[in-house]
Amino acid sequence: VDGCADGSGVLHEGGEAVCHGLQILEDLCCSVVAVVPGGGVADMGICCIDEFDKMEEADRTSIHEVMEQQTISIAKAGITTTLNARTSILAAANPAYGRYNPNKSPFENFNLPASLLSRFDLMFLIIDRPDMESDRMMAEHVAYVHQHGRHPTLDFDVFDPEFIRSYIAQARRVEPHVPEELTDYIVNAYVSMRGEENQNSADTGTYTTARTLLGLLRLAQASARMRLNGVVAQEDVDEAMRLMHMSKASIQNSRRTTAPVDPISDIYSTIRDFSAASGNVTIQYSDILPRVLAKGRTQQQLNECL
Repeated sequence: VDGCADGSGVLHEGGEAVCHGLQILEDLCCSVVAVVPGGGVADMGICCIDEFDKMEEADRTSIHEVMEQQTISIAKAGITTTLNARTSILAAANPAYGRYNPNKSPFENFNLPASLLSRFDLMFLIIDRPDMESDRMMAEHVAYVHQHGRHPTLDFDVFDPEFIRSYIAQARRVEPHVPEELTDYIVNAYVSMRGEENQNSADTGTYTTARTLLGLLRLAQASARMRLNGVVAQEDVDEAMRLMHMSKASIQNSRRTTAPVDPISDIYSTIRDFSAASGNVTIQYSDILPRVLAKGRTQQQLNECL
């Protein structure tokens, strides 16, 4: 293919395969047929998918393999092979019937199988609720852009695109590992999340499984990579737990009819329940902190409660 400088002699076939990021290229000069990955494979990168709920059954089968084994198998033009697809997937989906129904589970709203959605480490539910202040700000922004052809002047400094590219390139070189002394902390955090889910017997629409533990490790490593640190620290695990809790809370809050609980009151209830379960009036700060962080609260809120 590279031998054809003017590009004539390159045939593109594939139909659905092209949608998967694969192309069958035939060099008419050399009579060579090859399968090359396109942007959809995104090996060692990120794959962004819009209209995720509109996928056909064949595409779902392919995405299952990518998310489970980080490979994609193809059989095209007499070529049968497996390509690497070590990628992160960022997907966006709309409700099946136009509006989100809080009385149904996320799987029913998006018309996607639970086996597919459970492979995502994080899932955030964004609902467009009427709010006078936010609606006014958005309308003023749209009107300004429509009138002036540019966005309003920002009241803060933004990073230069070249700096962001440089930072991401540096971060991708870091391969953080989990130290042995942090193993027990991660195990206890996972067991605490499972225990909390067991106490809340009501159907919340989310589940904590072994995949959650693997997601916790991936998020902790990603947090360390953002700090350009090759060793995962406890603060990285705490941040991963906070993200996971906020992800679950976004779904649970959509099905909640009562007002949200005050953070200080919630932390006090956590301390009280832990004291009653352990049978001790005096508890250690180091024992209650992981449980508070696992519920999406911060150490500052814990200190305010105390």
